[in-house]
Amino acid sequence: MADHVMESRVWLARPRPDVFAFLADPSNLARVMPPALRLRLLTPGVRMDAGAVLDFRLAWLGVPLRWRLFVREWDPPYRFVDVQVNGPYARWEHRHRLLEEGGGTWVEDRVTYRLPAGPLGRAAHALLVGHQLRAAWAFRRERLIALLTPVSAPAG
Repeated sequence: MADHVMESRVWLARPRPDVFAFLADPSNLARVMPPALRLRLLTPGVRMDAGAVLDFRLAWLGVPLRWRLFVREWDPPYRFVDVQVNGPYARWEHRHRLLEEGGGTWVEDRVTYRLPAGPLGRAAHALLVGHQLRAAWAFRRERLIALLTPVSAPAG
């Protein structure tokens, strides 16, 4: 079964260390994902670093799921990679890369994923899952902008 790839890029008017610190805090993942997923960190206080294991609970179509991620690569404040070791996907690899430009930071994400169940997984992706993941990623992008873009005080 072929892998699927989602890529996104967003510019944030914040220094790279600040953006990296936000992304590297596992508790912030729930802040940037759609509320309907009911994402909850089950390993509070885990320190992000190479080898860290993060456990989450989420709901998909109301079905509770557990999701375990492993931080495979860690290069602050430039990039990190997390991969699923247990959860709803046959494969999940999320590459985060941060680049400084124009007084801010580009956040580049590349997710490579595959659903389980062969032909059934391919059909589920075509009918539902692919759309839901793209929508969740668009929500994430907008939340990153909302949470990390400085608000100017009105002149007065």
